[in-house]
Amino acid sequence: MDRHQQQIKRERQDVTRRNKNIRNMSKLRTLINNVLQTDDPVSVDPIYKNAVSFIDKMVNKRLIHKNTAAHRKTQLTRHLNSIRKD
Repeated sequence: MDRHQQQIKRERQDVTRRNKNIRNMSKLRTLINNVLQTDDPVSVDPIYKNAVSFIDKMVNKRLIHKNTAAHRKTQLTRHLNSIRKD
């Protein structure tokens, strides 16, 4: 079976992109969990802003769907509001 140079390069690029996507999804999950596990209203604000910003960046890179991002941001905002209310 022939192995063309373009095919070899494409496979190399696929591995790089896959690893990058795995890293970004892991970071996204970590940021969301950090917000959801924080109970201090003062310290949650910068964590929340960082998480929402990263969610928006992942939508722009098409790593997650915009409706999924909206769902996650709503989840984080509800948690934030429940902390502030107490």
